[in-house]
Amino acid sequence: MMKRISAMLLAVGLIFAAALPVMAAIDVYEFESAEQEKAFRDLTATLRCPKCQNNNIADSNAELAKDMRQKAFDLLSEGKSEQDVIDYMIARYGNFVTYDPPMTVSTVILWAGPLLFVLIGFTVLVMRSRKTAETSDKAELAADEEQRLKSLLEEIEQQKPSQDGKVK
Repeated sequence: MMKRISAMLLAVGLIFAAALPVMAAIDVYEFESAEQEKAFRDLTATLRCPKCQNNNIADSNAELAKDMRQKAFDLLSEGKSEQDVIDYMIARYGNFVTYDPPMTVSTVILWAGPLLFVLIGFTVLVMRSRKTAETSDKAELAADEEQRLKSLLEEIEQQKPSQDGKVK
């Protein structure tokens, strides 16, 4: 009976020991006001984690997201506005950290590139089909001209004088 109790206590102790790192992963921030806390929550929900790509930095467990959360907290604690924090993150990590990047040449190329590729491909197909149609028309015309040429040659042969000087 004592062996069972000690085995159970050992198992419970191992379970708690394994759970300790999980409890240490929680970030705790001390805010000066409720407005500052709301600004922090809004920022972490609107900034995208560059490593996770589809997670915001509030939901991401990546080290980069933790660093970004800490920097956002530090900047807000210094009295910076939400836009100042966003501008800092864009300057540091690029436009990708926002879910609504501004319209730039590179984003236009990314969106219009596939459309232009399809339009160019369609144009090439139309041009080639027209060229094939024109070539087949020319081939038919050449066959008509060949037939006419044969008939003219036969007429000339018939009108040509024979070796004895008589016309056929």
